[in-house]
Amino acid sequence: MAFAEISETSLDLGRHLEAVSAPECGAIVTFIGQTRDHDPDVEGKVELIEYSAHPDASEILKRLANEVEVPEARLAVSHRVGTVRVGEPALIACVASAHRAFAFDLSRNLVERIKTEVPIWKRQKTHGGSHSWKGLE
Repeated sequence: MAFAEISETSLDLGRHLEAVSAPECGAIVTFIGQTRDHDPDVEGKVELIEYSAHPDASEILKRLANEVEVPEARLAVSHRVGTVRVGEPALIACVASAHRAFAFDLSRNLVERIKTEVPIWKRQKTHGGSHSWKGLE
């Protein structure tokens, strides 16, 4: 595994791509989860999200990435905490392997497990000043 981390700073796609690039890999699947301006459960336009994480979230993310990774693939994944504005990445996951189908499957598995297993919560703030909390899905 290249890396799996919780970050308080902006996420860099180039860093993730560089970490998984290898001559034996013919496919790199990239997932970017970014803050959007709406949520069906929120009234009004979303302005930003404030992510907070359990103190063990970083170790849980690393363990999960190690469980998902296999010798035929390379992965790098980061999740933001703190304030993430609309359009900014909150999650970047890159998976590289020899073949695309395998990389797609592994990437989807990784992202779905992050959403359900890593204790990260988000507080969505709207332009009108209201907010709502969401936890593990």
